[in-house]
Amino acid sequence: MADLFEPVRVGALLLPNRLVMSPMTRSRADRRGVPAAEAAVYYAQRASAGLIITEGTQPSLAGQGYPGTPGLHTAEQAAAWRAVTEAVHAAGGRIVVQLMHAGRIGHRSLHGLTPVAPSPVRAAGTVYTEAGRLPLPEPRELPAAEIRATIGDFARAARLAVAAGFDGVELHGGSGYLIHQFLSSATNRRTDGYGADRIRFAVELAAAVAEAAGPGRVGMRITPGDRLNDMAEHDAAEIYPALAAALAPLDLLYLHLAGVDCDDPLAAAIRARWPGTLVAAPGTGGDPPSDGGRAAGERWLARGADLVAFGRAFLANPDLVERLRTGAPLNRPDPATYYGGGRHGYTDYALTSPAPLR
Repeated sequence: MADLFEPVRVGALLLPNRLVMSPMTRSRADRRGVPAAEAAVYYAQRASAGLIITEGTQPSLAGQGYPGTPGLHTAEQAAAWRAVTEAVHAAGGRIVVQLMHAGRIGHRSLHGLTPVAPSPVRAAGTVYTEAGRLPLPEPRELPAAEIRATIGDFARAARLAVAAGFDGVELHGGSGYLIHQFLSSATNRRTDGYGADRIRFAVELAAAVAEAAGPGRVGMRITPGDRLNDMAEHDAAEIYPALAAALAPLDLLYLHLAGVDCDDPLAAAIRARWPGTLVAAPGTGGDPPSDGGRAAGERWLARGADLVAFGRAFLANPDLVERLRTGAPLNRPDPATYYGGGRHGYTDYALTSPAPLR
């Protein structure tokens, strides 16, 4: 069985271990979508991870779903991200940016635009805005021409990502956001080709971004059956193996599977149809277990995963790799500081070593 702490080659990247830092929204960008200067410290502190995946980053103004999330569609945003990638690389790390279009999850108050979706199906519930929580609006259905334009937005963001020094790009295909909305019959009620073939948007998008970013630089995260953001999927067992098979010829960097247990038959079905690198997120939920998730990660490796992604454990433990390796106690994450704010709960978590990480 593969070992969590052994080096592994993924595409052109040689990773020092199989531990991945999951994408986690931290909401510390300014109103222009420019990442905070402190983001360079935050990510560089965690550079001992085999691979870092950034927080969800909008590829266009219309893609923003929450206040304080960063973008990658302007020169100013790209320059700020360049400072992040340089800091991570100087610390010996590898980092990819997660591009996330929120689709129907958002609000006009963020950017003056009506949220868009495959179909005009409003999500139940509210969304956080600078004015507090407001009801989610009915989204505007994307016409075919705007679907092509949205794919173009992602491709331009991918080119900016490469220019900003990122080692790759991850497409957020889950958690109830735009790609996921195309995959689900509950949110995709179209009668054109993007409705008859619900994986079409995800595959066309992956192909366009792979062409823009270059071979072996693009991954995709999927969350089959995820009910977050008022999602519902009745045919996940058919859709996701088919998606994995359709993505297989595109020479992607990896497929990132979250929200599915390693013993779920769906996980095995996806693994069987996906010949490339598989990143698995154990999804322990809440505070990390006392072992930091190590046992769950090892179970995934035994079931065929190549890399294992952890979220809150990396958030609260910049030196998580060493803590898991040695069995050192873990810091507990502070939920009150997850979103927004400054340095506290962001770059001030204690290290096991007195020497500061770069």
